[in-house]
Amino acid sequence: MPQSKRTVLITGCTDGSIGAALAKEYHSRGLLVFASSRRVDTMKELASLGIATLALDVTNTNSIRSVRDIISTETGGRLDILVNNAGQFWESPAIDASIPATRALFELNVFAPMQMVQELFSLLQAGMNPCIVNIGSGSGLLPIPLQSGYNASKAALHSFSDTLRVEVEPFGIKVVTVITNSVKSNIRGSPTHFLDDSLYKSLENAFSAQHIETEKAAEPTDKYARMVVSETIKSNPRNWIWGGTMSGMTWFLLAFFPRWVPEKVVVNMYGFDKFSAKVKRERAGKERK
Repeated sequence: MPQSKRTVLITGCTDGSIGAALAKEYHSRGLLVFASSRRVDTMKELASLGIATLALDVTNTNSIRSVRDIISTETGGRLDILVNNAGQFWESPAIDASIPATRALFELNVFAPMQMVQELFSLLQAGMNPCIVNIGSGSGLLPIPLQSGYNASKAALHSFSDTLRVEVEPFGIKVVTVITNSVKSNIRGSPTHFLDDSLYKSLENAFSAQHIETEKAAEPTDKYARMVVSETIKSNPRNWIWGGTMSGMTWFLLAFFPRWVPEKVVVNMYGFDKFSAKVKRERAGKERK
């Protein structure tokens, strides 16, 4: 029997994650929530709240189709909101980065949302005020050092979202890109990958210290979730929304200053200005000899 409640599918809902916070917030607003993760045993808290939990590997076509069919059966063939939240954070200097690891990063952060949209599109077409929500990142807009692969994957997701918005607008489907700055989440779990002989090895301690400070100042996940859900349940949500610590400042700098200003802020924040000056002094000394 068709559901009278609006329905939402969220990827990447491991307990303690942004996805889990979104699932709880949509649930509290009265939506029928389908929370998903690669393993259902990572969503015990959500299951205890009565939220439907589904095993979903967003990089596997058969897994996506299986979830699509379950939702279609449960809802009478419709989905109102799709939240592409599943993603991976990974850092490494560009010249040291493992290409296979970077490909895997793009598989999860870019190609998986693309395929989710393709496979769920027919259900979204039948939805009430249907909306696709792609969880982006401020890293896709700023050249944060030593994470070029991650930055590039989020920039690609932003571009995909913008074009998708134009393409699906005739079918009444909205697309929202959420530019996410620092939010308390379990996505940041691995340290920056420095090779033992990396030219950037001296930055290891400084970057670790900066990550600790960033995590301390991170926006509470429930606050972020309330903002995202409040906007995306509207019949006409904004195309881009900003959330997380310093998101307003990031928007302001990008909107009203020349590009070099926010870039300089980021470079200085991570101590890359001092590293750059040190390298240039060393090179100049070698050239004088």
